[in-house]
Amino acid sequence: MALRVIFMGTPEFSAATLKAIVEAGHEVAAVYSQPPRPAGRRGLELKGSPVHELAESLGIEVRTPVSLKGEAEQAAFRALKADAAVVVAYGLLLPKAILAGTRLGAFNGHASLLPRWRGAAPIQRAIMAGDRETGMMVMRMDEGLDTGPVALTERVPIGADMTAGELHDALCDVGARLMVEALGRLDVGDLPTVAQADEGVTYAAKISKDETRIDWSRPAQEVHDRIRGLSPFPGAWCEPNIGGKPERLKLLRSTLSEGAGVPGAILDDRLTIACGSGAVRLVTVQRAGGKPMEAEVFLRGAGLRKGDLL
Repeated sequence: MALRVIFMGTPEFSAATLKAIVEAGHEVAAVYSQPPRPAGRRGLELKGSPVHELAESLGIEVRTPVSLKGEAEQAAFRALKADAAVVVAYGLLLPKAILAGTRLGAFNGHASLLPRWRGAAPIQRAIMAGDRETGMMVMRMDEGLDTGPVALTERVPIGADMTAGELHDALCDVGARLMVEALGRLDVGDLPTVAQADEGVTYAAKISKDETRIDWSRPAQEVHDRIRGLSPFPGAWCEPNIGGKPERLKLLRSTLSEGAGVPGAILDDRLTIACGSGAVRLVTVQRAGGKPMEAEVFLRGAGLRKGDLL
């Protein structure tokens, strides 16, 4: 058998789950996604989200309301007569009327081991905090922020040098598979849930701009975790003096290294940088307006040398 579902999601992370649900044979009554955003160099074009574009390519109706609080939107949602709603990184809070607008309820795919990292940026926050594992969870949604009871969990290790982009891709695949399993079990009435623990609650707030500049006075492990947790987007950065003027340099990959010196100082010709304690070696960087490059290539082209400060 198959379920009739409403899918609600926006970024690339969500698109993988939508694709998997369709391939598993479930009927997608409609897709809800964030409204198209300005795109192109001048921002004159409106571009749909990755989920929006995938749904259109599959011939599925796409709805992009700016809010779900109005009675008209809620009535239109109920009129789809869906068995369940699947929500993955949608970007809008769902009011009670939407949560109750399907026969079996709304189920969320969330990229953390709840109750740790409830909220908007669980992948980045887990790495920035130095967590050694995270995971995907499918939970039955309630009116709280990622507070609903959990149905399925799969843990994923976080490697010592793993970036947020790499973890995103790993969790994307796990999440798609886990949601298909959840729907299959829901279809036969075998999807029990367990309440989240009261202890260990943390919140994954959106990344702010003032978090992205690297403070070399911090310990090396903290600096390394911030670089990889913000890679590839929005990207940690520093501002070395290149050619007589400051230039923003995005830091995309690093690894822990040995060494000591003035925080921010280049220690060798491999772009090892001294931190408040210990050192990190930059592996991949990106100059403003340029493409990612190996750190040693950047070092030669920028004319920087041992002792210069980043």
